[in-house]
Amino acid sequence: MTAEQMWRNYTAEHQTNEVYQAWAFCGGGELGDELARLVLDGLKTATAGPLIAYRTAGEDPPKAGDLSIVLFDSGEAACIIRDTRVRLVPFCEVDARHAYLEGEGDRSLAFWRQVHREAFTPDYEEAGLPFDENGLCVLEEFEVVYR
Repeated sequence: MTAEQMWRNYTAEHQTNEVYQAWAFCGGGELGDELARLVLDGLKTATAGPLIAYRTAGEDPPKAGDLSIVLFDSGEAACIIRDTRVRLVPFCEVDARHAYLEGEGDRSLAFWRQVHREAFTPDYEEAGLPFDENGLCVLEEFEVVYR
């Protein structure tokens, strides 16, 4: 089902006129699909992105209450999530709880730091900057509200 079809079904059931964004984890691809499946399996209830990426794109970071349709790389809608908590935290201060909630790898903070340093570095490079351990991360916690 497409994002639009899923949204129509959701709004018909929930009588809402809220807005949403549709996106794939990591911009899509095999990793994005794997992360979407972790959400569907209930293992992934959080995500993170570098604040600098939002600034470079001229976008506002998400806020609690925002709705998103998570997409597979094919464009098929996986589910709708609602942000329940959004925080700005320096990369070096992200805690083990958040790493665990992201549900990736062995769910450890060491794993989280390794893969997110690699994932965030291109965003810093796009802004003409080196990766910054003190750079702010947008930490989102969410719940699945529709499948």
